Amino acid sequence: MNSFRAAALAAATVLGATSAHAQVSTPATPRVGSPVAGPEYGPPAPNIAPSAPTIAPRVGPLPSDLTLAQALDEAEARAPALLAAQARVDAAQARIRQAGFRSNPELSVEVENFLGTGELSGLRQTEATVSLNQRLDVSGRRRTRVAAARALLVADQIRLAIARADLALAVRQQFARAVTARDRLRIAEENEFNARELARVSGILVQEGREPPLRGIRARSAAAQAAAELEAARAEELAARGTLASLFGVTTPPDRIAGGLTDLQPASIDPEQSLDVRLAEAERAAAEAEVGSQVAQGRLDPAVGIGVRHVRETGDFALVGGLTMPLQIFDRNQGNVSAAQSNVRAAEANLANVSATVRVRSQNAIIAVEAAEARVQALEGSAVPEAGEALRLAQLSYGEGRATLLELLDAQNAYRTAQLALIEARLALANATAELGRVAAQ
Repeated sequence: MNSFRAAALAAATVLGATSAHAQVSTPATPRVGSPVAGPEYGPPAPNIAPSAPTIAPRVGPLPSDLTLAQALDEAEARAPALLAAQARVDAAQARIRQAGFRSNPELSVEVENFLGTGELSGLRQTEATVSLNQRLDVSGRRRTRVAAARALLVADQIRLAIARADLALAVRQQFARAVTARDRLRIAEENEFNARELARVSGILVQEGREPPLRGIRARSAAAQAAAELEAARAEELAARGTLASLFGVTTPPDRIAGGLTDLQPASIDPEQSLDVRLAEAERAAAEAEVGSQVAQGRLDPAVGIGVRHVRETGDFALVGGLTMPLQIFDRNQGNVSAAQSNVRAAEANLANVSATVRVRSQNAIIAVEAAEARVQALEGSAVPEAGEALRLAQLSYGEGRATLLELLDAQNAYRTAQLALIEARLALANATAELGRVAAQ
């Protein structure tokens, strides 16, 4: 028995020295199993370190006074969308490691001529065979499989970069909306205070007979309307902070929004280097790599096996071996090859479509930024200052009795409208600049 074990170990050593892979039942009559990859020739298994453990998202409350820089940092540390994209990259790296492994050899044990009749009764004529079997990968299946997995990893890495860029775009745009809501609330508070004070003064003037009762009613109505607008502005500002917090996966919004609307400057764009075009190119490369993998799956790979046979009657041992070649009469993997080639054509069409879309998107972003800048400059340079000066003069004239209450109300409304228009223009500029930054991201 010890000699049988030694011979079996020797057979395993002989087969282990050949970098091959097969699935067979016995060396003499190999049974070819499902095609699996594992090249005898070609590059070794990829030396890729296991991916780092997933970093837990940041917890705890947001900063009380949240700036745009802090918002972008919080999004990077908390956003579930980035964690999901990073997990997909980790999965792609694991698939590369798996694609590079050789398949395990197969150990088979076969016992013949036992529990029969006559001379074959009992175990007197027993023959036992222990063998290791493996398939030779001479068609490059493992190499092409690794190449296809690497191409998918590149695509997932670009998708991670796109997820970051999309998240930054969403944070910048929602932060700008929150700043806009904050500024609207400030104007609503000022307007409500002025309207309430004007209603008080007009009430005194009506009692003294210096203003008709209709003017007092008009002033009180304007004050009530300003109070309603103030409540709406408060609700809008709170909702904007809540929506911003939701981008981080947080339900409790920050107490205040601090700072300006944007942190970007308009930059030049190379549409062909944009993330969307690069992803389309990576998807095309992955489709082409899959064609190579499917073609390799259809090639012929021999299966070999070697083992030790023990004849109980004589006590002798002998080596046995086998070689088989699958006959590709029916299945040559032609369907999968054709499907992979169709995927390449689809990826090429998608690349052309994405390239055209990115070029148009970049042109529109540039036009939007230029238009928003011109509008902001016009409002800041003349519209708002002139409306403010008109309000100052109306207040002086009303105090001196040379202007009516209606003229003062009209001046207040004109100034508030100009301020709100400037806020809207700055929001449009912030959104356009954020969109330009997203298109230009590489």
